[in-house]
Amino acid sequence: MTQVAGSLTEDQMQTQTPEQDPTTGPPVADAETEACPLGHRAEGAYEQTPRTTATRYQSRMRYDRAAVHAVLDEALVCHVAFIFDGAPVVLPTVHARRGDRLYFHGSSGGRFASLDGQRVGVTVTLTDAVVLARSWMHHSVAFRSVVVHGTARVVADHEERLAAMRALIEHVAPGRTADSREPTRKELAATTILAVDLNEVSLKARGDGVADDEADLASPYWAGAIPLRLTAGEAKSAPDLLAGIEAPAYARSYVRPFPCGYGH
Repeated sequence: MTQVAGSLTEDQMQTQTPEQDPTTGPPVADAETEACPLGHRAEGAYEQTPRTTATRYQSRMRYDRAAVHAVLDEALVCHVAFIFDGAPVVLPTVHARRGDRLYFHGSSGGRFASLDGQRVGVTVTLTDAVVLARSWMHHSVAFRSVVVHGTARVVADHEERLAAMRALIEHVAPGRTADSREPTRKELAATTILAVDLNEVSLKARGDGVADDEADLASPYWAGAIPLRLTAGEAKSAPDLLAGIEAPAYARSYVRPFPCGYGH
């Protein structure tokens, strides 16, 4: 597949930090995967279930744990689907993964707060290229998409809530939690943290190849793929910053995905 990962600067490599254990502080390997929290060395595969079995293009399906983790960790936004007042709802939100568990958050007065014990669906999609075929019917998109089926749990434990919020911030910009203020108890009370265990999970991917019919190969039309990449612009400092505060390396040279901090 066309990869969307960019290269990292030396400054970024020096500012990345591994997952921190909320009780002891030092870097620890993830207990649930016995591997890197970002999945680079995660082993095994998720069990295929009727819900995670595609009805079409089954050859594109993957259940490899490391491949699933890589997509979840690269994407900035997920979409959470659930039933609210008898009607389907889909909401976008920032997510973060710790081991085989996905976290996302919202206001304690919002809809997420009512989802404790409720079935939800979560999707994450990365688009790697647009595919232009000779015929209209074969135009497509190169993509990697993860679908999660699970039961939402409102996180009540204080330490887990802090760890989840830390993971959410680090998912957006590794190193940022050490470079910003922790939430107050009042702010935490106004926030709902939801957890979904990664049990029923699938990855579907399409490459950037053109799949025209043989009869169309002699057509006088260009066909091919246009790679897509998420790129960051120049960091813009807030106008009310104190004098002398400069943008950190992770803001000056922002890129996704980030290394895990475990040296591999």
